[in-house]
Amino acid sequence: MVHNWLLYIAAFACAFAISMVMTPFAKWLSVKIGAIDYPKARGMHTKPMPRLGGIAIVLGFIITVLMLYRFVNDINIKHFVGFIAGAVIIVCVGIIDDAKNLPAKVKLIFQIIAALLVINSGIRINVVMWPVTAYLQKLSGPITLVWIIGVTNAVNLIDGLDGLAAGVSSIASLCLMVLCILTGTESAVMFTAALAGSCLGFLPRNFNPAEIFMGDTGATFLGYVLAVTSIMGVFKGYAILALIVCLLSLGLPIFDTLCAMLRRAITHKPIMQADRGHLHHKLIDKGYTQKQAVLILYGISAILALLAIFIAIKDSRTLAVAALTVVILSFVIFIFNNKNKFKTEKKD
Repeated sequence: MVHNWLLYIAAFACAFAISMVMTPFAKWLSVKIGAIDYPKARGMHTKPMPRLGGIAIVLGFIITVLMLYRFVNDINIKHFVGFIAGAVIIVCVGIIDDAKNLPAKVKLIFQIIAALLVINSGIRINVVMWPVTAYLQKLSGPITLVWIIGVTNAVNLIDGLDGLAAGVSSIASLCLMVLCILTGTESAVMFTAALAGSCLGFLPRNFNPAEIFMGDTGATFLGYVLAVTSIMGVFKGYAILALIVCLLSLGLPIFDTLCAMLRRAITHKPIMQADRGHLHHKLIDKGYTQKQAVLILYGISAILALLAIFIAIKDSRTLAVAALTVVILSFVIFIFNNKNKFKTEKKD
């Protein structure tokens, strides 16, 4: 397939510029409608912060794709309408939540509606290419629903430090962009390029010390777009490897979310109840500054993204290196988490 590189560059640059220009507007709008994040026990900031910055990311992405979709050769209008309709629901609910703090169950209901719009438009995880397909085919819709809702909330859960969600989402979207280039899915490449540009355009005012937060409007939108574009591009190109590749490309938010769910289940707390047990909180508690913690998590996300790309290339030597890297990274994280315990035992 001959790729339209000019289209991809235009999508990234246009989204970047719009997001950057619209961030001051998002800050003004936050104050205007009372979307302010006040300091709380599990939070990391000590002063009220505008939290509707996600509007800048949304506008950067939506305006860009609406301008450029007609230049995409493989665009499916039905898919595109379902994708945008779901995004509108996610954004509207996010704005209301940032201003009024909606109950978690209400947000979940609307996320399900948005995901169903996507599924009904024909965007589904194709399990026909998986083993035991006769048994899994009927579960294509439910599997897609769980994936979209899961990734949407996973990105939202890591939005706990200045610049963390925006930076990790930028890395994930760039990784998905490369994977979609390899599969030859032009529409998904354009979407991921626009998402990366939107995130990076917002990041300068969101990185520590932040001037504005993206709020649920931005975090859930990022998760939603990452989930849907991964289905449109990656899941359609790598058969059973697609699941592994997608899990790695979105590895940090997914891993952190699974740990949070397990932690809350063990302590008999509601799964959707916020706490201070996320990986970024652990890094801060270990004595790292916000910038240091965020950069460490950027590094982990980048390593996982590279592993996803290496696996997609299907080089056996690369796969061996990837497996070894995962083992070493897991060992380092284990030592890091138990550093204080080892020091105590040594003193005794």
